[in-house]
Amino acid sequence: MTPRVAGLADSRPSRKRIFLTRPRVLVGGILIAIWLCGALLADILAPYPPLEPHYSHRLAPPDAQFLLGTDELGRDLFSRILYGSRISLTVGVVAEGIAASIGLCVGMLAGWFGGWIDDLLMRVAEVFFAIPALMFLIVWVTILESTPLLIFVGLGLISWAGLSRVMRAQVLALKSMEFVIAARSIGVSQWGIMYRHILPNAIGPVLVLIPLGIGGAILSESILSFLGLGITIPYPSWGSLVDTSRNYFTTAWWYAVFPGAAISLAVLGFSLLSEGLINP
Repeated sequence: MTPRVAGLADSRPSRKRIFLTRPRVLVGGILIAIWLCGALLADILAPYPPLEPHYSHRLAPPDAQFLLGTDELGRDLFSRILYGSRISLTVGVVAEGIAASIGLCVGMLAGWFGGWIDDLLMRVAEVFFAIPALMFLIVWVTILESTPLLIFVGLGLISWAGLSRVMRAQVLALKSMEFVIAARSIGVSQWGIMYRHILPNAIGPVLVLIPLGIGGAILSESILSFLGLGITIPYPSWGSLVDTSRNYFTTAWWYAVFPGAAISLAVLGFSLLSEGLINP
């Protein structure tokens, strides 16, 4: 088993204690769990198919039949928000997974090898830091297409730089420690040391930042959808619901408020979870 830094593992609080003693982690975890359950169980929880119109109930306010009201075609808004959670959460998780993969690799290589490799990789990271994220995404989907894969890649490409710097700092702190020196002395290869010894001890701070990145990716995709540049598939994302609702805001306030609240609560949940893990 990979050795840990002496005293580090014993000082880490248990998962149960973290949730019980840190209100932000608890609240964030509950919000995330609610949306995950809604996305996974949408087929069971949704009272109507998300694309089924009810023309006699167009723009109907919330009532016992339609819990959150209906849209311009009479489609149940509660059902559409539940199915939309699948798209929005998938965007957040996959995009941040791409960003974390790039950031971990770049940070590991830069911190371990140092020298010109470190300088080159960190200058590339600084370039991505300097690019406005929203402007990059608009240009990205305008030049290419608004397909799910390309949006995932675009969100990941603009989000990895911060994670790489955190990973690099961890590697720089760990590579001079005794267990790494011992591994070198017995002939373990550089790649073996990085994979078996450095990575497990350095990845913790990066994992803590991932929920914050997921929330940011959800918000970015919602902005793109609001601008008409998001994912275009039959089932709506939360951002596309807000985009359509702006034409009816004065006559159907619920159409914009509830999808907007879904975005806010999801982003809040991931932000609280990340901040609670960072700051006890």
